[in-house]
Amino acid sequence: MISWNLFLPFAVATAILWLAGAVAALRQKEGLNRTCVLTMAAGTMVYAAFIAGLWVSLGRPPLRTLGETRLWYSLFMIVSGLAVYIRWHYRWLPGTSAIVAIVFILINIAKPEIHDQSLMPALQSAWFIPHVTVYMFSYSIFGCAFLLSIAGLRRGSSRYLPTCDSLARIGTAFLTFGMLSGCIWAKQAWGDFWTWDPKETWAAATWAVYIGYIHHRLRSPSLHAYWWLIVGFLLLQMCWYGVNYLPSASWSMHSY
Repeated sequence: MISWNLFLPFAVATAILWLAGAVAALRQKEGLNRTCVLTMAAGTMVYAAFIAGLWVSLGRPPLRTLGETRLWYSLFMIVSGLAVYIRWHYRWLPGTSAIVAIVFILINIAKPEIHDQSLMPALQSAWFIPHVTVYMFSYSIFGCAFLLSIAGLRRGSSRYLPTCDSLARIGTAFLTFGMLSGCIWAKQAWGDFWTWDPKETWAAATWAVYIGYIHHRLRSPSLHAYWWLIVGFLLLQMCWYGVNYLPSASWSMHSY
């Protein structure tokens, strides 16, 4: 049975494969490096094997604690980064995606919020898995858009904007589904679709910024569009875990 005691060897093997793939991508000046794709895919399979084994061991999806959601974010960050690399061949993106994913792995190692907690009644819902996983996937998509925005501003180039547009639309679609599924879940669990508790308020602000980016891009090719994605990503971090440090979090229905 796989437990958190085995996380370190899985994490090390995964990180080595991801970084090796990232180096391979950097060595190829143009086009797609197949070694990068295969090596990073192998690392992702190792990491996914740990998540699957942990799921079986816990008897529930590992989505309960911040540490467990970090597992999914690291996984989806690589999946999203690799997909963007395969489509647009930005050779630096596998490396930056791997660094972001490994940072979250290191946080889990250094500060493991990994208690084996059973799900409270409110979380025992059919909406639990799709709601959280869809959110984590949208976060990873926005993470890639954030990295591209930083690169675009740094180079003073609009070349990444079309890619950012695609990522913003995909990410916003998944984010919207996550919010709608959360509303349905909240109605079943607490009797209200929306209560404007701290997490819901920050989620609405995050969604509004990404919608704002999409509308802004319909009429403007300027580099200012990158700032929408940067602000949106910062709000997303606040929505994910930053809200837990606010005084208002004490009365939030999302404090489990």
